[in-house]
Amino acid sequence: MLMKTKKALKRLAKIEGLMSDVTKRYSSAPDIRETLQDAKVAVSRAKEAVDLQASNEKAKILALKHSKPPSKAKPKSSKPKRKVDAAGKSKKRRATKKKL
Repeated sequence: MLMKTKKALKRLAKIEGLMSDVTKRYSSAPDIRETLQDAKVAVSRAKEAVDLQASNEKAKILALKHSKPPSKAKPKSSKPKRKVDAAGKSKKRRATKKKL
């Protein structure tokens, strides 16, 4: 998302520069110059809005990076883990052999 924002800001800056050039050329026609100035102001506002949105997104990304990662520790179970003793293992082996 950040790359798209940079690209948009570059294009808006280029448009703003072009608008300035065209406004200078039409300095003799006050109606056209005024309309072009209004368009330039609108482009400036759009540029500010995109910049503000980008800074908000960047702040969110930084906040996520600096927040504590979720704990990976497993909660202890209340019952201890059951283990099979030697006699149980041999019984299990015999039962498995019997099935085959």
